[in-house]
Amino acid sequence: MQGRGERRRCKVAKKPSWVVDKERAKRASAAETMWLFGLHAVRDALANPVREKLRLVLTRNAADRLGEACWQGAGIEPEIADPRKFPVPLDPGSVHQGAALEVKPLDWGTVESRCIAGEGRPLVVLLDRVTDPHNVGAILRSAEVFGARAVVAPARHSAPETGALAKTASGALERQPYLRVRNLADAMEELKRAGFTLLGLAGEADAALDPVLESLPEGAAIGLVLGAEGPGLRERTRETCDHLVKIPFAGAFGSLNVSNAAAVSLYASARKFS
Repeated sequence: MQGRGERRRCKVAKKPSWVVDKERAKRASAAETMWLFGLHAVRDALANPVREKLRLVLTRNAADRLGEACWQGAGIEPEIADPRKFPVPLDPGSVHQGAALEVKPLDWGTVESRCIAGEGRPLVVLLDRVTDPHNVGAILRSAEVFGARAVVAPARHSAPETGALAKTASGALERQPYLRVRNLADAMEELKRAGFTLLGLAGEADAALDPVLESLPEGAAIGLVLGAEGPGLRERTRETCDHLVKIPFAGAFGSLNVSNAAAVSLYASARKFS
């Protein structure tokens, strides 16, 4: 015969392991913080009202260059640090310029809210396993310049928000939506259902970028899909694109860094909305 305590334990349903894992990941994500560094990145993060700011560390020189109004408007007081003993856990090679800000990552929402129903030109950049933060930072900067609604990348095997990415983006990380999605191909299919034409950049493609863009109707929604240097686009990513296109080069051999290729293709695509 079961005792009272044993019967009570039987009534308590054990959570499935996937539920436990999901809750644990959510708690870990909420606790995650990062350090932005460099005068431009710190200034723009302080000016961003939706960025959660936790700790600001400045040298006296950096504090003078930023100005009191910069952090007072953000509602945070700086810790003034000795430049010879800068008390922030940054990589030794980080050029922090005497300014560092601990923050929570931004939540940019969903593909639906940002890419499909978002404001501005229906132009989106999708990155397939581009892991170098300097490349992603430069792409965010170009995306902002040419009015893209968002840059989309898979949550795994892509560059996360880091100080190095923010510094390369030169403030664009605070203004240009950077969405990390669970599955890139699923996000691409969602965009296609919403009327986007997806152009995959591939050096070996037969078609050139400009003629394909010219064949699209004026104001067409465009998704530019770029892969990591070397591996390029994965097979499923390539298959999900509507067209594979290349940026022609003048000589017998030529290639562009992925951030340069993004800038060129963004410029060419932006002309559809002029």
